[in-house]
Amino acid sequence: MAFEELLERAGGVGLFQALQVATLLLPAIFTPLQMLMENFSAAVPDHRCWTRMLDNGSETPANLTQEALLAVSIPLDPNQQPHSCHRFRQPQWQLLDPNTTAANRSEAAMEPCVDGWVYDHSTFTATVVTKWDLVCDSQGLKPMGQSIYMAGVLVGSFIWGLLSYRLGRKPMLSWCCLQVAVAGVSTTFAPNFLIYCGLRFLSAFGLAGIILVLSTMMAEWTTTRRRAVTMTILGCTYSTGQMAMAGLAFTLRDWQDLQLAVSVPFLAFSLVSWWLPESARWLIITGRPDRALQELQKVARINGHQEAKKTLTMQVLMSSMEEEAVSARPHQSVLDLFRMPALRWTTGTMLMVNFSVQLSYYGLVLDLQSLGRDIFLLQALFGAVDFLGRATTVLMLRFLGRRMTQAASLALAGFCILANGLMPQDLQSLRVALAVLGKGCFGISLTCLSIYRTELYPTLLRMTAEGFLQSVGRLGAMVGPLIRMARPVLPLLPPLAYGVIPVASSLVLLLFLPETQGLPLPDTIWDLQGG
Repeated sequence: MAFEELLERAGGVGLFQALQVATLLLPAIFTPLQMLMENFSAAVPDHRCWTRMLDNGSETPANLTQEALLAVSIPLDPNQQPHSCHRFRQPQWQLLDPNTTAANRSEAAMEPCVDGWVYDHSTFTATVVTKWDLVCDSQGLKPMGQSIYMAGVLVGSFIWGLLSYRLGRKPMLSWCCLQVAVAGVSTTFAPNFLIYCGLRFLSAFGLAGIILVLSTMMAEWTTTRRRAVTMTILGCTYSTGQMAMAGLAFTLRDWQDLQLAVSVPFLAFSLVSWWLPESARWLIITGRPDRALQELQKVARINGHQEAKKTLTMQVLMSSMEEEAVSARPHQSVLDLFRMPALRWTTGTMLMVNFSVQLSYYGLVLDLQSLGRDIFLLQALFGAVDFLGRATTVLMLRFLGRRMTQAASLALAGFCILANGLMPQDLQSLRVALAVLGKGCFGISLTCLSIYRTELYPTLLRMTAEGFLQSVGRLGAMVGPLIRMARPVLPLLPPLAYGVIPVASSLVLLLFLPETQGLPLPDTIWDLQGG
């Protein structure tokens, strides 16, 4: 707890915190672009089989319209639209007869698209789907690629969370930004889908480290009074990135151009991040008081706190942080999150909350094409309502506290998804409105969760807990698409799962988690016990 006093001696919240937040917001705005890019780069355009009659100019009859040629070459699907995955073996000229019955159509011999597909390029000039023909029998490869990406985030969250104790916050941020840049740029040159998925995995692995460090560094260099505002700004930046995704994808209709646009900036972020000081909290806990004092004095100079040379000394630092330095242990593991009863209940509840939020959130935001035709507008709406939700989080946290804000937003999001799934398909506008409202509630929930997580765990275990909890959350993000694959057989399963699980976790949260509003960040396990 005493670190708050040291931070006040270094100027509290001043110019340094403003510069640090501005620097960390640069990669933050591009993080959702990486996560949501495949809504556009892997969009599935309208498509049909290639046929000699329609697509070989030398064999196209001049006296027939395009519609007539389509009718004799491509069968109709159950929605009475040209089939996406089959064609007639031979042109069915009898279908031009207005007296043709449905029986005549069903008797015609069909075959799969053995010569490839023709895609509608009116919306996108090229996507991952059109490059490697991820349609029809290969349509399952697209969600598999998304699951591989989420697996990269999952593994990255777990590994970086464990390594953070040894590596520190600053080197981890610089390396992860470099990894995202290199892997992302390399993805545009992938010769096949397998290598594309592998590079996306590496990119997601690095992105997980960035997400971990951003919230932790901001929280550890901010006083208790300003922490909620700082974390809300981070959340609103993520929302801005979602809106920027719509504009960027609307401008860049080729998946390779889009991939480069969201990857190259991370190289610059890797270089810019080197000016940031290491977390003094982490340096003290890991037994490096000399360097911690240097970083605190550097922050004090930037904040214009001239008295720091006299008030910030090694004697002051050691006396203030004596309990924390003594309690530091060289090795931390995930098992430490379960050894003490207080941490055990907290971790178990947070596991359920993180899993449910990510499962429902990514089940919603990665399925834009099922909500409407204009996915650019939908993405912009999702970003705008997310921004609004996150911006109001500060007020909600002030009046309702952490626990009630998290539970209420999570439950309301679940109810919106349930209502959306049970709504008739022809009420498209109402379904979109419910989805947008649910997205706004998730924005509040995610912002509150980023603050709540840092306040529930001591400094020594904070990054380990962050990595472990985010890994479980990413597991939920992986399970989400798998649930959606059951929609043809069990159409109510996805909305029920996406809705009921968040509501249930909100009730568990109310029962087992403490309120942390107004409390300093705990530095040791004894702080959690009020010692």
